Amino acid sequence: MSEVKLSAQLRDTFGKGSARQARRDALVPGVIYGHGQTPKHVNVEGHGLQLALRTPNVLISLDIAGDGTELVIPKAVQKHPLKRSISHVDFLIVKKGEKVTVEVPVVTEGDLAAGGNLLETLLATVSVEAEATHIPTEITVSIEGLEAGATVHASDLVLPAGTTLAVDAETPVLQVVAPQAEEPAAEAAEGDEA
Repeated sequence: MSEVKLSAQLRDTFGKGSARQARRDALVPGVIYGHGQTPKHVNVEGHGLQLALRTPNVLISLDIAGDGTELVIPKAVQKHPLKRSISHVDFLIVKKGEKVTVEVPVVTEGDLAAGGNLLETLLATVSVEAEATHIPTEITVSIEGLEAGATVHASDLVLPAGTTLAVDAETPVLQVVAPQAEEPAAEAAEGDEA
């Protein structure tokens, strides 16, 4: 996974007024914490952050004006309920070689067996432990030819090298269910006579 480089600046004013001003200036307020360090309050370039957050668990190199560089991953992202713009981000400091636990999206490929079966997603993401600089962006699962009643468990997922499950191996992730039976034709005919 490559790093995304973003610029940031320390902020010393707090509250709704300063947060609104930062957003008017195309910046996003945030806080950086972790590794026993005192939390740093920053304003991050908004457009670059919006693009970076399209990738789950993105690794960000924050160049903080006058305070050096921090390697971080987004831990919590708050969005405006209507505009869906980013209103605040919490960043977790990570170090190269360090293991972190993150949620990774599960993506399916292939087609189910014929017969109108339905795929039910039980977990859209799965919790894994990976090196901070090698976090997978997604975990792909083949559902090719699966029949009704089939279940894909966490242990069935093919994980990249250096990545381990952080959930119970028997946790169901996906299952294939048969379509619901339709009303019998006889009942429908009785309804027409009435």
